Amino acid sequence: MITIKEVSSKGDLTTFVKFPFELYKDSPYYVPSIIKEEIDVLNPKKNPVFKNAVAKYYLAYKEDKVVGRIAAIINWIEVNEQEKPKVRFGWFDFIDDLEVSKALLDQVKAFGEANQLQYMEGPVGFSNMDKAGILIKGFEELNTMITWYNYPYYVEHMEALGFEPAATWVEYKIKVPSEIKEKVIKFSNIIKEKYELKLLKFKKSKELLKYADDMFELLNKTYSHLQTFVPIQPHQIEMYKKKYLPYLNPEYIVCIADKNGKLIAFSIVMPSFSKALKKMNGKIYPLRFLHILKAQKRNDTAAFYLIGIDPTYQNKGVTALIFKEMNQTFIRNGIETVETNPELEENKAIQALWNGYENEQHKKRRTFRKQL
Repeated sequence: MITIKEVSSKGDLTTFVKFPFELYKDSPYYVPSIIKEEIDVLNPKKNPVFKNAVAKYYLAYKEDKVVGRIAAIINWIEVNEQEKPKVRFGWFDFIDDLEVSKALLDQVKAFGEANQLQYMEGPVGFSNMDKAGILIKGFEELNTMITWYNYPYYVEHMEALGFEPAATWVEYKIKVPSEIKEKVIKFSNIIKEKYELKLLKFKKSKELLKYADDMFELLNKTYSHLQTFVPIQPHQIEMYKKKYLPYLNPEYIVCIADKNGKLIAFSIVMPSFSKALKKMNGKIYPLRFLHILKAQKRNDTAAFYLIGIDPTYQNKGVTALIFKEMNQTFIRNGIETVETNPELEENKAIQALWNGYENEQHKKRRTFRKQL
């Protein structure tokens, strides 16, 4: 018999966050999140997204043992301003037992119905900046710090329970060229001179804070046309600054400004932290954090997290300038492979950026939808 318990205490929330550690303890590919960071993200007192959202968390028990978890989320901006009557679900993990996954999803259904919503979709987080999608390809690859990992049976459960595919994301593994082609350098210089653009260089992570708000503004402009888009709110930006600043190596950040100093494009790449996070196993006390510091300085793999370009400058060759700078950084630091952030399958403009490089589409993930 399956028993569902709503999370109602700090202890429950810790149990909720730690469940995947037990579920995936034997998986060589699961990369755990930092426990404290996950608890803060799910805590209404710590995460400003709750100014525009509400969530409930549930644990599934079988014979007094935790066998699954799920979060039911409503983003009121999405519902009221974008007119999408959707209840989200995320942080969805479970043993290979259809009775467990159904019982958890039934809680989301009930939560959505109680709020007069029309359909449920997930797994997703609170907004575009959170993890999303069930892995459907790439089970023998390490997940990155901004993606979930799951066993192959997850998708089988969704299909068996009558869910239909919603959004699909693809991820690429790109081989870094050992040298930059002369024509790329020349074209980049032409674009830079033609539009009177300036490259912004940073020595310390804190120097990036000056441009953080402009970066998020560009993200909103860049991705507003995509189906999963929900605008990033000003109060959320402060949290993301604090959350990701410790991981940034300023040498890997490319920012481009116009002649007046206004930011018109940026890209954020980080050395891969997957192996470091696996060694840390959810803990972040000082000695464990040394794994992150080592990964920042000695690594042969990088992760391409974000790129934003002002619509005025899209399709004008600005990406060539960004890639030239990134390629130079990779060569200097011994980076041989870059893994991309999940990209919506229909976002052909972004995927076209990798055509000039040796690449492999090595992962795919998907959200699932069902009418209430």
